[in-house]
Order: sequence, then structure tokens, then C-alpha cells
Amino acid sequence: MFHKRIRIKDLLQSDNVNYQATVMGWVRTFRNNQFIALNDGSTNNNLQIVIALGSLDEQTLKRITTGACIKASGEIIPSLGKGQKIELNAINVEILGDSDAEKFPLQPKKHSLEFLREIAHLRFRTNTFGAVFRIRHSLAFAIHEFFNKKGFIYLHTPIITASDAEGAGEMFKVTTLPLDGTAPRNDDGSINFKEDFFGRSTNLTVSGQLEGELAAMAFSDIYTFGPTFRAENSNTTRHLAEFWMIEPEMAFYDLEDNMNLAEEFIKYIIRYAMDNNKEDLDFLTQRLEEEEKQKPQNERSEMSLLQKLEFVVNNDFEKITYTDAIEILKESSHNKKKKFQYIIDKWGIDLQSEHERYLVEKHFKKPVILTNYPKEIKAFYMRQNDDGKTVAAMDILAPGIGEIVGGSQREERLDKLTQRMEEMHIPTEELDWYLDTRRFGACPHAGFGLGFERIVQFVTGMGNIRDVIPFPRYPKSASF
Repeated sequence: MFHKRIRIKDLLQSDNVNYQATVMGWVRTFRNNQFIALNDGSTNNNLQIVIALGSLDEQTLKRITTGACIKASGEIIPSLGKGQKIELNAINVEILGDSDAEKFPLQPKKHSLEFLREIAHLRFRTNTFGAVFRIRHSLAFAIHEFFNKKGFIYLHTPIITASDAEGAGEMFKVTTLPLDGTAPRNDDGSINFKEDFFGRSTNLTVSGQLEGELAAMAFSDIYTFGPTFRAENSNTTRHLAEFWMIEPEMAFYDLEDNMNLAEEFIKYIIRYAMDNNKEDLDFLTQRLEEEEKQKPQNERSEMSLLQKLEFVVNNDFEKITYTDAIEILKESSHNKKKKFQYIIDKWGIDLQSEHERYLVEKHFKKPVILTNYPKEIKAFYMRQNDDGKTVAAMDILAPGIGEIVGGSQREERLDKLTQRMEEMHIPTEELDWYLDTRRFGACPHAGFGLGFERIVQFVTGMGNIRDVIPFPRYPKSASF
């Protein structure tokens, strides 16, 4: 049977020898017309295939090139070479797919991440991206496992939506109307979306939260895990136009319950990756250490990747208010010496990534949960505190990347919510369906959003968010 193959990872983890096996994969290197380093993506480690001299014809040997796909059958025997316990003594080698060695972009040498981004369709075959995307898989699996164990309902919220959950307005339009200027128009010259596919203006979703709240009012605990879109013209190492979000919504939760769940959740999925991807994390830790050596001493991280992950899962997160954080930042030597790009001079300003990272990496040296932000810099749906100035919001800040989670207790009081929407010029008639959750059986509830790529970035130690999603979407780039 053609598919009766053994994964290379399973072979290498076993101590068994002297049995027949069939493997399939892609050639990494071929030495001396005798030794093939074969990889099938199940692990970064290659299996050595040994071909007896003279056992293959000249034509077949020429086709065993870097990138070629082969099937090899033979006996698993103890290896005489260094670096591997076993090897496969090939009886039969079949070429499944040729690869032109001169044109194949992934030669057996070190490639820059910038170059690999240009050939994202092939970068999966490198050790770095093999490790990153196996860890991404584990984290995704752990997310579902965590919520399933807690009895949450997995909800699929719409990708095409007529609402703007964040009130940000930076959304991708969805339309079937012609783009050549002939779209139907209203008397004032604006486009008449009544003629469009959905009969109204629609966008790609920026969040599944509002729809998630509807379900939480019936199931108590739900979570979403799906793609979201932001049309921000942000060319940074932290932003993508298309990314994945995990958004749980919980009835009968307050801000403290919300914080506790988020902390438990983050620790759970990181621990899962540490338990199930040790080999990949060891590789990425070593890779990061080599990268750090190129930096000036004062810019190097105090902890290795594995130490940083251990630190997060084994320590309680620091909980402080926004007001206390502003005071810490304002009085910091960094601020006084004007080392921040954005100087902290007053209460009420939005914190930048540099401020968040200072709190986490320099001041507390552990993950931080900031709470009770000024209402002016937060979304309309967050519960207003009794002081009239702040809302029951929380952000979790992680070393290396800053904000990783944003959440809040939601405003369950209809009068307070509608008043806030009017203040922020959010049309209540368009969100009448959302307000029904406050009219019919409202209850205290809370939720948060975790950017999946941010947590993958944190766990893998990759410096650019474009390197932790298979096919990154950002301004002027939608290849593949």
C-alpha cells in the first residue's frame, strides 16, 4: 500500500532496530552518492538514508537533489555515524517528485528571514519555520482543549459583518458593486448599498465579540477562534491586516474573574507547547541565542526563550491600575531622560508599546495586567466605573511584544450603554440587536481577546509577526 509509511519523528523516537520500514519526504542533502538526509516535516531532525554503492543506476542518482521528493524502503539499523541513533539501509528508492537543484531557492545554507518571507510558499521546509508552525498547531489545539475542558461552547461568528465592534472604522469593505465608477448612487452622491449583494454596507469583521456576547447570554460561556481583519496602514513587526483572534465571553463574570481566566488560559497553552514541542523550542531557543549574540550587550535579553516561558508559567502576573502605571512611567529615569519616543506627561494618554514593554521588561520583569483605563481611550461597550472617569478594562502585557490580551467587563446597564454610544456617536439603531441583550435578561458579563499570532510570536521568540502566520497579509502584500 502506497501510504504505508512511518513518520520520521516516530522512527527517531523509537529504539527499535532491525525491521523493515518505508519513509517518504524531501531531500535536504545528498552526499557522496550514498547518504541522503531526508525530512518529512514531522520533526526538524533528518533521517539518514544509506544507499549501497552501485545499487542505483546513474540516472536515478542524478535525480536525488535538494528539494526532490522520494520514497525509500529498507531496514532500520543502528547508525555508525555521529548525531543519530538509527539510519535506513535502503533496498529501494523511488523518486516521487523531481527538483531542479539549480533553480530550487532553498539551498543547504542559512537564509535571511526577509528572503524567506518572499518565498513563503517554500519556507515551511526550513528548520525555523518547521518549528514555528508545529508550535502554532500545538497552541491552536491547546486553545480548544482548554475551553472544552471548562465546558465552553465554540461559536463561529461571521466573517462578513455590518457592525464595527471597535468603532475604529479601519475595515475592509465587502461588495459586489462595480468598482469602475458605475455603482448606483444616492441623491447626495454616496454609494447606494441597497443595490449591493446584502442590501447594505458590509465589511470583513474586526472582532467576533459583539456576536459572542449574544451567545453568552444563552450558553453562559462561549469562545470564538477565527480570522479578523484590520485595514490599518501599519508596516510594523507587530501588525497584520489578517490575523486570528481568540475571544471568550462569559456571563456572570466580573473584571477579576476575567483576569484570572485570561492568566490561567495563557499559562495553560504555553505549558502545553513546552510539554509537546520540546525539540522545536530547544531549536528556537538556540536560534535566538545566536541572534542575540549579534546585538550590543545592553540590548540582549536577560533570559533565554525557554527561561522566559518558564518564568511566565511559574509566576503570578502583576496586577496594577492604569493610574499606578502612569505614575511609575512618569517617574522612571527612562521618561525623565527622554528615552521614550512618546513622553509620559499626563494621565489619560494611550500607552504605546515602548511603555508597555518598559513596565514588563524593566520595572516588574514579569507579565503585567493593567486595569481601569480612562474611558476616553477605550471602546463603548466597557463597563463604566463609579469614578465616572475609568472603565473596567484590562490589558495583559508580555515581555518582548507588549499587549497580548485586551478585555473588559462589559456594560450590562442599558441606560449607561446607550448614553456612552451617543457620546461616541455610535448609532444605536444599527446595534439594536446588541442592545436586546441588555433589555431581556441582562447580567454582569466579561470577555477578552487574544491575538493568536502575538502568542505564537511570544512562544517562538520570532521578532516579526509576519513570520508566525503561514501567508502574511500587510500593506502592499497579498501574495500566494
